[in-house]
Amino acid sequence: MSQVITITNEDILQQVKLSRKITELVEQIVKRKIITAAATEAGITVDTEELQETANKFRLINKLLSADETWTWLEKQGLSLDDFEEIVYYAVIYNKLSVHSFADKVEPYFYEYQLDYASAVIYEVVLDDEDLAMELFYAIAEKEMSFHDVAQQYIQDVELRRKGGYRGMVQRKEMKPEISAAVFVAKPPQILKPIVTSKGVHLIWVEEIIQPELDEKMRYQIIFNLFNEWLNIKVIEINTIINFDDKL
Repeated sequence: MSQVITITNEDILQQVKLSRKITELVEQIVKRKIITAAATEAGITVDTEELQETANKFRLINKLLSADETWTWLEKQGLSLDDFEEIVYYAVIYNKLSVHSFADKVEPYFYEYQLDYASAVIYEVVLDDEDLAMELFYAIAEKEMSFHDVAQQYIQDVELRRKGGYRGMVQRKEMKPEISAAVFVAKPPQILKPIVTSKGVHLIWVEEIIQPELDEKMRYQIIFNLFNEWLNIKVIEINTIINFDDKL
């Protein structure tokens, strides 16, 4: 016979406290309040069509393809229909406020920081031994071994090893400075001399350098980056007035 356990709101709040998530949750609440207030101040409104479109996208992403699946998911998450509508509403005003606040700042920002958005398609093996890394570098450069051979032999992570050390398309700003400095002067396809960082000795094959273009995807990436930077600053500015209630 299965045991029935009742979980109350107090149990959930106590678990949040014990898991040390209070600070993280408070920050999320503060951000939501900042965004809601800023959207109201900016006169941003949301119509039914926008809510429906966003709700449809949300259900598609979460594979909720029918009304029954949606209701089951809501019940499992402990959410009401009103809660779901609030989630959708918040997503809409987040997007609209982001565009409203920073759409006109994208082009000057992009051209000022264009180099940061340059990307490289790279493969990487991180070693502990610099002498070994140099030995492998010369073996690859002299075509005694392929980079794939090195990746298969020296990468511990199974998935990364299967991909031959493929890291994909990585933006300059996502790289350590000592790595980006070497990568973006390479003439692909090229193996780089081993680079030492705090993570180890990096053996990197540069397959392609991709110069950034201000397309729609890049435009939205910059908008949301600028918006989140602004939001984080606002949180810091009001952090001193956040108090915890001893009765929680």
